[in-house]
Amino acid sequence: MKAAELREQTVEDLRDREKELAEKLFALRLQKVTGQLESPAKVKVARRDLARVLTVLREKELGEQV
Repeated sequence: MKAAELREQTVEDLRDREKELAEKLFALRLQKVTGQLESPAKVKVARRDLARVLTVLREKELGEQV
């Protein structure tokens, strides 16, 4: 997922995506603890995707305030 694609989405879509990614990250961490995680790189990718969504949300919030 690229930041440019995220910037085209609405705030509601981004909030839904944030919730979705947070749940995915939780599930991946749970799998890691129980030893069921196939690829540890998935945690890193999920964290970065969540950070991108949060960054774009923050940009939109700041853009509306100006």
